[in-house]
Amino acid sequence: MQSDIPGRLDRLPWSRWHLLVVGVLAVTWLLDGLEGSLGGSLAGALKTRDGLALTDAQLGLSSSVYLAGAVLGAFFFGYLADRYGRRRLFNWTLILYLCATAATGLSWSLWSFTFFRVLTGAGIGGEYAAINSAVDELIPARLRGRIDLWINATFWLGIILGSIVSSTLLATHILGTRLGWRVAFCSGVPIGIVVLFLRRYVPESPRWLLTRGRRAEAEIEMRIVESKVTGLDVSSIRDLSPTNLKTEPESPFRRLLMLLGPLYRRRALLCFALMTAQAFFYNSVFFSLGLVLLRYYGVAAEDLGYFFIPVAVTNFFGPVALGWFFDSVGRKPMISTTYILSGLVLLGSSWLFLHGRLNVHAQVAWWSAAFFFASCAASSAYLTVSELFPQSVRATSIALFYALGTLAGGTFGPLVFGRLIGSASRWSLFYGYAAGSVVMIVAGIAQLFWGVASERRSLEELAPEH
Repeated sequence: MQSDIPGRLDRLPWSRWHLLVVGVLAVTWLLDGLEGSLGGSLAGALKTRDGLALTDAQLGLSSSVYLAGAVLGAFFFGYLADRYGRRRLFNWTLILYLCATAATGLSWSLWSFTFFRVLTGAGIGGEYAAINSAVDELIPARLRGRIDLWINATFWLGIILGSIVSSTLLATHILGTRLGWRVAFCSGVPIGIVVLFLRRYVPESPRWLLTRGRRAEAEIEMRIVESKVTGLDVSSIRDLSPTNLKTEPESPFRRLLMLLGPLYRRRALLCFALMTAQAFFYNSVFFSLGLVLLRYYGVAAEDLGYFFIPVAVTNFFGPVALGWFFDSVGRKPMISTTYILSGLVLLGSSWLFLHGRLNVHAQVAWWSAAFFFASCAASSAYLTVSELFPQSVRATSIALFYALGTLAGGTFGPLVFGRLIGSASRWSLFYGYAAGSVVMIVAGIAQLFWGVASERRSLEELAPEH
């Protein structure tokens, strides 16, 4: 089948319609950041009797099961997003998240807390697969790199929001520890409800409709999109050559396994390396920051959230400042550079920590520098997976590599780091941080050799169906 719809999507000028779509879909990252921040900044409260009296190891367990839930959700909902469409799935995943995070605030024991965290993670993991594929299919190719990085950067707005919410609600003159941590876990519910309403205006992906053989529906959706985009020069799309597309009725998982031949095998190894490295770096290293501040720097539990703010700010401004270069300088040099630099900076700060040469402010400053680059690296991993696999399996690919990367690099990391910190040994913690540095550097080197120059190229050109 031939269609000019992919070319028409890539030729669209940036408009308020794109901004609306990006805004209501990007909330996935903001909400995940909120959850990640709450998991860290509420650690002190959850360890008290007014919380759930959890140990460091149990806090690590709760973070690990949250990630395990995200893996299961990504697998399940990613498959459904390729089989039944993006639009239907990203509403159901958001509803699951809203119900689960509200229930977390009602937890009464370690096991009820971990169960609700599993469900919360499943909602977020499912969102990743449906949302990232939908965004890349609707954004023009010339802007795809920077927009993806900027969207993923909203994760850190969620981190900042979570830090402010937790520190405010835990204050003794507001709610205090007994009630504050419960209300904090419900803080994402109002945001999610508003976004759930606004998502009614996001169309189904015309690219997905084409791969399912629904050409007439794809044309209707495309014309609706074009009618909402201001400044569209109709003459600019008249000379577009149609793109050859393959209608794909097969199961997405079966199709993905068939594609992992000579062309896509190297891409699969690259995506696995990038996703695993960033998962370990964030789910292990970032998880441990709050516990390190509590144990080694004597930060009060109610003040912990404030120390996450500078780290979150640099994580946000990293993609904002460097995102332009992923479309201009190119994917290969920018992705490899950000991976390697983040690993080197973390390694340097870990050595200084080992020898006790940092005070709390210097430690936070070093972490902030490392995550300035790591945020770009992590965002580019999702971008790479989305660009390098065909339309028929895009959401499934994101789900698969997110799941494999999280399982290999993130699921057990928080549990291990919780025990490393509990051991009160700086050497043990140094080895953990050094491992995080090495995997980032190795992933950056893999990108140098196996990366694809995908900047400003259409998705169909980058990943043809076979």
